[in-house]
Amino acid sequence: MPAEPLRMDLSKIAPDAYRHFLQLEGLIGQHVDRKLLHLLKLRASQINGCAYCLAMHTDEALRDGEPTERLTLLDAWEESTLYSEKERAALAWVEEVTLIADSGASKESFEALKGHFSEEEIGWLTMAAVMINAWNRVAISSRAQYDRRMFAHPGPVEKAAEPA
Repeated sequence: MPAEPLRMDLSKIAPDAYRHFLQLEGLIGQHVDRKLLHLLKLRASQINGCAYCLAMHTDEALRDGEPTERLTLLDAWEESTLYSEKERAALAWVEEVTLIADSGASKESFEALKGHFSEEEIGWLTMAAVMINAWNRVAISSRAQYDRRMFAHPGPVEKAAEPA
């Protein structure tokens, strides 16, 4: 079955709320390591089945130098040796926050974070998990489709050659 066309554009329907989402995303990005953030966003998006976010964050992670193998094995991070203990703790936490109705955000996963992250960092990791879950719900419910060109920034304007 083909993907549905865009149902609604929340950036136009609720521009103030959408702008605040983007601002919060920017704040999170200032406090969570970019490569770790890619992994967290991708893992939550895998769980939620968000095609838009999977495409977007895979694209971003690859452009930031994340090896393809780590992205391919992310769904099996618990079995793979490619992830550090710090990444494992954060991935377990993002899974629990994503599946909070099932896990309740367990004490064990929360305690595992403390060996690798400060209290402030744990707060920002939690905000990152909450934010990607919110974005997943926006993208899935609206049936948004990722297109890299939406985020393309124009390159520098080349100076015209001086006449001879």
